[in-house]
Amino acid sequence: MTVENTKNISKYLTPFQRKLLEKNLQTNLHPKYRCRIQIMLLADMGYTKAQISKTLGCTQETTRYWIAQARSGQAHNWDDCPVGRPKVTSEEYLERLKELVSNSPRDYGYSFERWTGQWLSKHLNKELGIEVTARHVNRLLKQMGLSTRSKSVKGLTTDNSKDNSSLLLQELPSICASGSNQMWQLNFFG
Repeated sequence: MTVENTKNISKYLTPFQRKLLEKNLQTNLHPKYRCRIQIMLLADMGYTKAQISKTLGCTQETTRYWIAQARSGQAHNWDDCPVGRPKVTSEEYLERLKELVSNSPRDYGYSFERWTGQWLSKHLNKELGIEVTARHVNRLLKQMGLSTRSKSVKGLTTDNSKDNSSLLLQELPSICASGSNQMWQLNFFG
């Protein structure tokens, strides 16, 4: 089924709205925007919710919503509701996050030595008024190639290879100060 110009009497749309929707349908649109317009045009031509949903492959809830928009004279608002989840973070947020993680929390009046996702989230919420979960902060850091985790501890460095289970021991103080040949056995259980 295609949306065609018909001479039928419109059920919901004014001639101007119909013409505007048909014109926008000719442009290169995101598939969800195209679907919204098609729903309103088909409903205006008398098709039922079930017929429209089946034809366009969308849910009846989506169909119901956009038919209601056409009925209420709001067909021109087909692009007011953005597609997808809104983006919460801005470039300013990301730059500030990068700046914070590259400095010590003590520079900002905190008593701890390294940032956590939770503290970065709290600090940025207080500073910029943008609320993001600690988990998402850590995800953003990872996308930027950054982390709140320290890279190494004196004498003990983690090897970030594929299995993340090996340790590199270096510059350890001598265990046998008395000069005996005692061996220490370490067992790691996974």
